[in-house]
Amino acid sequence: MRWAVTDEGAGGEEGVLLCPLDAEGRPAGPVERAAGLAEAVRGRPEAARWVWRSTAGLYGPLPAGVRVARCWDVEAAEALLIGHEEGQAGQPRSLAAAWARLHGLPVPADPPPAAPGTQPSLFEPGPAPLPPGTDPLRALLEVYAHQQSRVERAEHPERMRLLIAAESAGTLVAAEMSRAGVPWRADVHRALLTELLGERYPGGQETRRLAELADEVSRAFGERVRPDLPAEVVRAFAGQGIALSSTRAWELKDVDHPAVPALLEYKRLYRLHTAHGWSWLQSWVREGRFRPVYLPGGAVSGRWTTNGGGALQIPRVIRRAVVADPGWRLVVADADQIEPRVLAAISRDPGLMEVAGSGRDLYADLAERAFSGDRDRAKLAMLGAIYGQTSGDGLKHLADLRRRFPRAVALVDEAARAGEEGRLVRTWLGRTCPPVSAALAGGDEAGLPQEEPVYGSTPGSRARGRFTRNFVVQGSAADWALMVLATVRQEIAGLRAELVFFQHDELMVHCPEEEVPAVVEAVRTAGDRAGLLAFGRTPVRFPFTTAVVDCYADAKG
Repeated sequence: MRWAVTDEGAGGEEGVLLCPLDAEGRPAGPVERAAGLAEAVRGRPEAARWVWRSTAGLYGPLPAGVRVARCWDVEAAEALLIGHEEGQAGQPRSLAAAWARLHGLPVPADPPPAAPGTQPSLFEPGPAPLPPGTDPLRALLEVYAHQQSRVERAEHPERMRLLIAAESAGTLVAAEMSRAGVPWRADVHRALLTELLGERYPGGQETRRLAELADEVSRAFGERVRPDLPAEVVRAFAGQGIALSSTRAWELKDVDHPAVPALLEYKRLYRLHTAHGWSWLQSWVREGRFRPVYLPGGAVSGRWTTNGGGALQIPRVIRRAVVADPGWRLVVADADQIEPRVLAAISRDPGLMEVAGSGRDLYADLAERAFSGDRDRAKLAMLGAIYGQTSGDGLKHLADLRRRFPRAVALVDEAARAGEEGRLVRTWLGRTCPPVSAALAGGDEAGLPQEEPVYGSTPGSRARGRFTRNFVVQGSAADWALMVLATVRQEIAGLRAELVFFQHDELMVHCPEEEVPAVVEAVRTAGDRAGLLAFGRTPVRFPFTTAVVDCYADAKG
């Protein structure tokens, strides 16, 4: 049985109101009251799915040990349905917004996200309010029923229903991972910072090693130059006859000047100091855990983002601080060459599905079939097709792929053409590309490449074409990853093991030593099970490379 639950309008008292639902989502019993969501969940272990306004708002604050199997997150569903129906991204998605749309009323804006950090505030914004006098449980039931009817009107209703279920499952995983936290040794982190940066000077804005590097840069120029000020560095190079457009590392590496080595090292360590230094450690690590706030579907492609904390950009050297508890291990799994495998599955290209069906190194198999055994060329060709590199050698590689795998290349070509023409582009399950302005705002986060495209007549349309070419693959991969998370979560239920980290195509489980075999098996089978759920029955395999380690830094060579 499903249960709808709301935390608002319980007569001014603390507690929640809830109502059982039948298989069609209609009320199937009287409204009940519980002291809180934790009590409601514990008292209804038979509940197959919970319907609520927001997983982050209701489920996230619950204590450890309170777990639901499935949910329907109204906010997540609203965002996907608005995108599917109107090609809109970033529209208000709260229960109040969905209810206003349903009744033809002005749509209230979503409240701003809570400020990043680990300390809760008494003044953090709550959910967008419903109009005065509106019963919140009735509003929830109306919006849920309307969302169900909108799913039925989608281009592929079963796929859209599956996508919303997967996105909702992702919100559960995100809340549970924030609750569990990544195991983090603050003492190791501090030792690393001291080793790399030297001791801190009073005020904390500079360290001994950064000061030494700044002095080296100044000596190389023969004048005082602050390496943390790009405009000052550009002027210093100009004074010595070297024109730079920026101080980005890729541009500096081509410059022959004695200041460059120290400047590059300064930039590397300065970023470490500001992004994951002592201040970060003090703000984000508590009681041996780093607890980022994950935002499922935060990028337009469906990939996750975080609200502060930099969880998706942990430097390799800092991963040495991610250490399993005594008697526990980290199971770290990376999906192997996921985007080409997803392209094979969604294009149904017979040749590419055969290549992606062995479970071995896809690029090596591709090289044997189409590129005279040259793995590097095969990889460049495939990534060029997905990301839109259609100039120089990329054009020849694309032609080779088109001859061998016509349906696969046709799919990304059509996605690019549709994007350039302003048409909607969807992932396999129905996640929809936003309009031009939002697509371009996604930038590198959404996988927007820089090479020249095949089609288009204006810079804006060409950029959107590059975006949609990749969107159809990367977005479908993001949808698949949600199902991997849901599958692993389901398989480790009942164990002490916890999902603690996820980014794009990599996940981490923290588990007792004795549970390692069960966790490894759960991850091993999750890729193919998720592939079957997401894309139907195909010969494509979705393998993971899995490492069992004490320290995250040891998971990758």
